[in-house]
Amino acid sequence: MSYPWEYDPSHNAKVYHDRLDELEQLLNQRQFDKIRQRIQLIEVQDTAELLEGLAKATQILFFRTLPRKTAAAVFAYLSQPAKEDLISHLSDEDSLHLVKSLEADDRAAFLDELPAEIVKTLTQKLPHEQLREVQLLLGYPADSVGRVMRPDYVAIHKDWTIKYALDYLKKLNQDTTRLNTLFVLDEDNILLDALHIRKLALALDPNATIADLMDHKVIFIEATENQEKAVEMMQHYDLNSLPVVDIDGELVGMVTVDDILDIAEAETTKDFHKMGSVGVINFNISEASPVLLYRKRIGWLLLLVFVNIFAGLAIATFEDTIAAVVALVFFLPLIIGSSGNAGSQASTLMVRSLATGDVELRDWGRLILKEVSVAAALGITMGIAIASIGYWRGGWDLAAVVAISMVVVVIVGSLMGMSLPFLLSKLKIDPATASAPLITSMADIVGILIYFSIAVAILPTSPPI
Repeated sequence: MSYPWEYDPSHNAKVYHDRLDELEQLLNQRQFDKIRQRIQLIEVQDTAELLEGLAKATQILFFRTLPRKTAAAVFAYLSQPAKEDLISHLSDEDSLHLVKSLEADDRAAFLDELPAEIVKTLTQKLPHEQLREVQLLLGYPADSVGRVMRPDYVAIHKDWTIKYALDYLKKLNQDTTRLNTLFVLDEDNILLDALHIRKLALALDPNATIADLMDHKVIFIEATENQEKAVEMMQHYDLNSLPVVDIDGELVGMVTVDDILDIAEAETTKDFHKMGSVGVINFNISEASPVLLYRKRIGWLLLLVFVNIFAGLAIATFEDTIAAVVALVFFLPLIIGSSGNAGSQASTLMVRSLATGDVELRDWGRLILKEVSVAAALGITMGIAIASIGYWRGGWDLAAVVAISMVVVVIVGSLMGMSLPFLLSKLKIDPATASAPLITSMADIVGILIYFSIAVAILPTSPPI
């Protein structure tokens, strides 16, 4: 038997919109039983996506239609704005149920974004253990691992026998993903090792102790470390979970691979925004007001306006040269554009390489020599390409000016683009701040100075400055 809402591996737009149309039609007809039947046939993640695709007025009606358990699961996958909007339309009892159903790290992140009066109402009714977890996580710095860790890990002790440990695990009410990795502690809750559950299950002697299975090669991270460090470690060591310890080595939580994927996506998005010279955007663009988008973008644009004033001053310095050889203006956009593009390319490569850990500060000296050779080859190729046009516009002298200028500006722009991220890293500033517009503007100014300086030196018709 087939159903119209069975999982479709293509996930194409038509299937999605057909589901939305059918869902809205059923809601308008108040056929709630059919809606519940359909919902049972798709994953909660897809249900959450469908909910957010509905009109605002319809979302709350649809959510109220869901079975209580399904609604709690769907709520966990909604965006922060959608969660806040739903909470504002639900009773305190229903809101509290949804908040209690969230994972500890998701609960803390959600409450951290809510208005203070709503947080106060909800936290007063939270169970003591969940409230303590929220306070623990929110006590760490905003970008630290402690903010995203899960405090509900599974721990065993080194002195337990394998039989006792397996019996203990059978009594736990834990999902299978949390049981994959077991953390071994001593009597003071100090992390000693991490064991895959398979190692326990396949152990031949049930009376052997956990200590007999340990290899003491556990990888861990401190709760105060930056979240990007956790991403790097889990990628480097190919981990599904990463134990989190305090300064004394006591186990306080764990970070799982799904948390890391969210962090990696958020950090990459943040870097893209910085490289595009906009403020950090942690909201849905389609729902943002024009005023908010204006505020996020205007700061950098105004800064770049003032930076580009220097480009105008540089051109004004060579007014006599331009008047003598008007053909120079024909190549000006090409020269400065090439300088900015080369710098933007080099900057993008270095920012990403620094972010992924492929290169470090100590690699600057080695990389700058490589960048010079690559940029020189690029500049020579581009110089040869425009030399013929220079000859056509003004003879061999102009051809020499544009060709030499192209080589020099590409080399200088590339070195600027490559070096600025290293400099910012050295100053403990996010290298993503070396945005493409900033590099382009700086390279434009330098490119203008180089171009007209070479023109003054080579063209016989150029008056001295």
